[in-house]
Amino acid sequence: MDVDDPVTVGVLSLHTSKETKAILNAVEDLGHDTEWLRTENTSISVTDGSVVLEPSVDVIANRMLLSNTEQPAEELGLANTFAQLVPMLNEPANVMTAIHKLSTATTLAANDVRTPDVTLSLNSDQLNAARERYGEEAVYKTAIGTHGGGTWKVGPDDPVNPKVGNRYAFLQELIDREDVRHRDVRVYVVDGEIIAAMYRYAPDNDWRTNVALGGSVEDATEDLPEEARDMARRAAGAVGLDYAGVDLVEGDEGWFVLEVNPTAGFKGLYQATQVSPAPYIAKLAIERAGGEVDEGRVRDIANVLDDSRPTAQPVESISEDTEPAVIGYTEEVVLSGTSGSKSVVAKSDTGATRTSIDTGLAADIGAGPIKSITRIRSGSSKQSRSRPVVDVVVGVGGNQHTVTASVEDRSHMDYPVILGRDILENYQVDVSRRIDSEAPDTPEEEE
Repeated sequence: MDVDDPVTVGVLSLHTSKETKAILNAVEDLGHDTEWLRTENTSISVTDGSVVLEPSVDVIANRMLLSNTEQPAEELGLANTFAQLVPMLNEPANVMTAIHKLSTATTLAANDVRTPDVTLSLNSDQLNAARERYGEEAVYKTAIGTHGGGTWKVGPDDPVNPKVGNRYAFLQELIDREDVRHRDVRVYVVDGEIIAAMYRYAPDNDWRTNVALGGSVEDATEDLPEEARDMARRAAGAVGLDYAGVDLVEGDEGWFVLEVNPTAGFKGLYQATQVSPAPYIAKLAIERAGGEVDEGRVRDIANVLDDSRPTAQPVESISEDTEPAVIGYTEEVVLSGTSGSKSVVAKSDTGATRTSIDTGLAADIGAGPIKSITRIRSGSSKQSRSRPVVDVVVGVGGNQHTVTASVEDRSHMDYPVILGRDILENYQVDVSRRIDSEAPDTPEEEE
């Protein structure tokens, strides 16, 4: 290939995100061609021993969002198929290490990158026996999760399970500093170089710092000490990712790496630093395929997060949202917490912002512990009441949703669970469809 010829960079992403759009737009800004590998336009075939990938690309940037899919191995296998044919940034085997937090922890430890102590056990007795090692408060989280979902603080008497829903779960040492507002650091690393970094602060009444949960951000690029910078670079290298968002936290004994994210978002980072990683990822992909890039141009366009519609987005995807699945006025759901799961009948309420569960049910499944108090306004009333809220995993028709649900005494009501808009936004509600055979004599007034 003549180095002056443009190369074609494919971005493999079945979901629509500003990050994918920004990478595709950056490739074009740098003078090269693009393809968006997604459901509307992608196929692979083997005919008489010849393998053909459509659309044809010279390199693929892997942006498959695996951590919140029901069957990550399916999409990981798809990415692995493509990786056999053309060079791929963030190869599937390394992404598997990154999305499974226990695999990440063991890989970091094996490469002398400091990470909090963790314990995963496949049986309850061993896992609960290990709880005393972690002091008064420990972190309990699912091995695969996203946007802060599937993460709890647990006390010494809170029972824990090897699984939450269908996800394995584990205990992790809580790293914090005395009398300091809780924060962590997201460092974005591309090809072993730090592009930008931000401090992330937990929102009020929460301890998790995820931007998706309402956490605030602050530029940390110049402020970050060399110890943390070095750990971020070594963490990305140990896991084997070409680009990654590395999360670190500072404790009384120094810095620890929490997670290494292969599909870390750009929104919070750009908000804090005014730097987009997209052009740097585009540059790496182009050069991996043998193309040339003007480095000055990379720095220029990194000042803008261009998530406008890329020319590579297939025409069919103008209507990006498929018809949502239908959910009934009442549905059988499976609730999962730290100590078990239970199947119950829930009522759909499009007027409720937040899902609500019965106090007794929350206790049965180990939903919690209570992580904050929220103010709930009652239907027609202008007054509001305080209710505790907890994280819970709700299984609906084969899909799982990690939501922050309010807890109340519903023992006198017909349904122990009310599905709010935090879940119903993913579905179309058919009020004529019921899982229970008879309707209550009088409708409930829900808050």
